[in-house]
Amino acid sequence: MRVTRIHTDLRVPDIAAAREFYAGYLGLSDESIGMDWVTRLSSPESGANLQLVTRDATAPEDPVASIAVDDVEAAYEEARRRGFEIVHPLTTEPWGVRRFFVRAPDGNVLNILQHRE
Repeated sequence: MRVTRIHTDLRVPDIAAAREFYAGYLGLSDESIGMDWVTRLSSPESGANLQLVTRDATAPEDPVASIAVDDVEAAYEEARRRGFEIVHPLTTEPWGVRRFFVRAPDGNVLNILQHRE
């Protein structure tokens, strides 16, 4: 498994209100991914990015980061082999990603995903 991208997930109560700060004040570009509970913002100049999340649509907990990998099945099997807590099972979501949530030993929940082509 190789990590291909990481997005920090910031929990916010209202994406529209938060967008004003992150896009309006900080000048990040809204990449609008077409869902009302999450949006991605980025800096085209630096490549820095983050996601604003009100609540995850299908999982029982909200992750602190979304980590894209090149082989999500291998990542899932390795997490299970190591005995890490799986918070949300390996699932193909309606919006086109295959993902699972794993709890790191420090308690943080991570969304491990792979975009389906």
